[in-house]
Amino acid sequence: MMTSSEIRQQFLDFFKSKQHQIVPSAPVVVKNDPTLLFTNAGMNQFKDYFLGNKQPEFKRIADTQKCLRVSGKHNDLEEVGVDTYHHTLFEMLGNWSFGDYFKEEAIAWSWELLTEVYKLDKSRLYVSVFQGDEKEGLPPSSVALREWKKLVADEHIVFGNKKDNFWEMGETGPCGPCSEIHVDMRSNEERALIPGRDLVNKDHPQVIEIWNNVFMQFNRLKDGSLQPLPAQHVDTGMGFERLVRVIQGKQSNYDTDIFTGTIAATENITGKKYDSSPLRDGGKEAVAFRVIADHIRAIAFTIADGQLPSNTGAGYVIRRILRRAVRYYYSYLNYKQPLLHQLLPTLAKQFEHVFPELNAQLDFVSRVVKEEEEAFLRTLEKGLKLIDESISALSAVSAR
Repeated sequence: MMTSSEIRQQFLDFFKSKQHQIVPSAPVVVKNDPTLLFTNAGMNQFKDYFLGNKQPEFKRIADTQKCLRVSGKHNDLEEVGVDTYHHTLFEMLGNWSFGDYFKEEAIAWSWELLTEVYKLDKSRLYVSVFQGDEKEGLPPSSVALREWKKLVADEHIVFGNKKDNFWEMGETGPCGPCSEIHVDMRSNEERALIPGRDLVNKDHPQVIEIWNNVFMQFNRLKDGSLQPLPAQHVDTGMGFERLVRVIQGKQSNYDTDIFTGTIAATENITGKKYDSSPLRDGGKEAVAFRVIADHIRAIAFTIADGQLPSNTGAGYVIRRILRRAVRYYYSYLNYKQPLLHQLLPTLAKQFEHVFPELNAQLDFVSRVVKEEEEAFLRTLEKGLKLIDESISALSAVSAR
């Protein structure tokens, strides 16, 4: 079975063979764009190239980008840990064309990588095409449809509305129609009962999107109108955690080697065992393990990229994520002392070659996280003490 590191490297090697320059991830903390608190998509660092404000050094680029989606338009926080495939921080594997190749090559290469390099079962793959939007004056994506028809059968092509198949970075900015690739991970018996195409974009936990080919053609202005971009671009994003899950044949992202090291470390520290059955008895203990394994990544890499926890803005988002993790291990793993900072060496070692900034600042990040944990644990203890005192007082009154 391929490791997650090997899967990541194969993606980068594939696009290097297609004359793409491999570049490092941008920081997850955005300091020069008032429309964003965090990098929420791989294309954020290339926004000025799409708008024509800057000229790129390379026409073709590929990378793996740290992304955080816990605020604004893209907010998955409450799903994280409860289900098995949403995350706060995640890696987005991406390839870009800045006014170079367009739909034909992007679609062909995505199919080639998935089916010939990763050797995914074609019968389990479905693709979506933008059906157009009359209100916006947007026609159906006829070129994308034509290219997919060269590769897949009609019954594996679905049409999506603006919500599902028109990608936008935020309220304003570069945008365009997109073509997603979904994979059906259900058993053969389940697939025989209901076709996978009927479950695409229906929030089924085993029929999931793994790759999105976005064709940047417009700029969304403040008044809501769409302005054609100076040139047409390709912006693709593939969820690394989901891809690894599919290739490794797991039913949950958390069962892949991306997360199992952190979960094992949490088991060793707390003395609890992780049961990967997602909904066993409500699954609060299992949810706690997943919340911790996810949240520690968001906390660690965001601090390493320059954002300290605070009570405002981006800092408050990080503090909120950290405190959510603390509440889960305090309440459901019965662990009453700082835990998160103890996981940082495991995380830093795992990513030292792909995101080396955490390992380089390990002592500093650990100190910040531990101080935050200690402060919030004191708050929790005080709050619980006040609740106990109030209950005792009410019981005394009732007994009179």
